[in-house]
Amino acid sequence: MSRELKLDTRKIIGRIDDDGIGWLIFNQPERHNALSLEMWQGIGDVLESYADDPDVRVAVMRGAGGKAFISGADISEFDNKRGSAEQKDQYGIVAGRANHWLANFEKPLIALIEGYCIGGGLATALSADIRFATPDSRFGIPAAKLGLGYEYPGLAKLARLVGPARARDIMFSARFMEADEAQQLGLINFIVDRDSIETQTIAYAERIAGNAPLTVRAAKAAINAWERGSREAEVKAVEALVDGCFDSADYKEGRRAFKEKRAPDFQGR
Repeated sequence: MSRELKLDTRKIIGRIDDDGIGWLIFNQPERHNALSLEMWQGIGDVLESYADDPDVRVAVMRGAGGKAFISGADISEFDNKRGSAEQKDQYGIVAGRANHWLANFEKPLIALIEGYCIGGGLATALSADIRFATPDSRFGIPAAKLGLGYEYPGLAKLARLVGPARARDIMFSARFMEADEAQQLGLINFIVDRDSIETQTIAYAERIAGNAPLTVRAAKAAINAWERGSREAEVKAVEALVDGCFDSADYKEGRRAFKEKRAPDFQGR
């Protein structure tokens, strides 16, 4: 049976299924899942809960309604919640906590994208480790059409992923891209038809959930450390995680299962 998290908003839904998948659903379809302040709060709450929950092996983000993953920030809030530098700072505290968890979530994070993935939606999707998208999905960052300043971490992630020249094109032109171009740039991994994207994403997530959690965690940490410049502290932390894999009960289970020609039963310890 699935269980749903108790949150202070219904605009974010957190649901944990028996297969080890924790869902993070952006639930404001009437506004194409534009991110509001309470949604930022909910994102942080869900990911913090999943980080400490052994039942969650992998998390999947998606937008409700099928028309958008996230269409950007909820502009209707800008006048009363982001209308000045002071309000921007207060807004940034809540959004910053959510972005901290998006950037530092140690378990695999998958984005299931249908329709628009724009602005803050694209930045959120880029925090995922793997991205699935439908052929009709559209991508872009229209900040230059609104006069917004775009925060450094999001642009650094974009530039690392697609390269600085392509990042400049995306930001300066503020144009939208189709799924095919987004895949060529490396913004998404897989393009899957709407009638099968949920099934294929779940199958992929279940495949990850069946693998050794400590190994997956160490691999994600190593790739993130490399992407962020191979800082000494992060590299040492990766070494400790790798040592933990070799000392784990799961490593013993993996060896036994190989010898016995059966599927391993990993417990994450």
